[in-house]
Amino acid sequence: IHKSVLNAAGFAFPGHTEFLAHLTGARRAVMMLASDQLRVVPLTIHMPVADVPRAIDKQSVFDTGEIILTALRRDFGILNPRLAVAGLNPHAGEDGMLGREDDTVIAPAIAALKARGFGVRGPLSADTLFHEEARKTYDAALCMYHDQALIPIKTLSFWDGVNVTLGLPIVRTSPDHGTALEIAGQGKADARSMIAAVKMA
Repeated sequence: IHKSVLNAAGFAFPGHTEFLAHLTGARRAVMMLASDQLRVVPLTIHMPVADVPRAIDKQSVFDTGEIILTALRRDFGILNPRLAVAGLNPHAGEDGMLGREDDTVIAPAIAALKARGFGVRGPLSADTLFHEEARKTYDAALCMYHDQALIPIKTLSFWDGVNVTLGLPIVRTSPDHGTALEIAGQGKADARSMIAAVKMA
């Protein structure tokens, strides 16, 4: 879908993720971008970077982490899923020197997930979270904002990444990119992400 077209038409939801959550009665839907190389979830999605710190709270980190870990077990068949949680600030705050959110908001949520028996690590410095060896240590990464999650997966898996909605009572996947209206009808579109989405579903 093309979000600005829907918005101009008066559609009451920011996207089809939220619309499907409404239709299915899901408590909360979570967007995961997934490929054979990496699975990432942005905690906050389409908002200005300046608004991100205020949008992050312990409950949202906990709830999103719980949905991811449950989905990894139920939908992806991973018996003991491992979640890596990125910090918000450079070096995950460097013990408060580069920001307090990692220590005061993200770390307590991780502790609460661990207390429930989940395999969770963090907050981790995002700049060392996505290289090949690091990716072997977790099954999904929870990131704090859009680009922190999407830059690594689109670098690694631009043509075969899949948008998977977690938390719904149905399976829902789609390509991980936009509609590319500027090339519609020209025979130039690349179908690989659509094929990957169908296969993952």
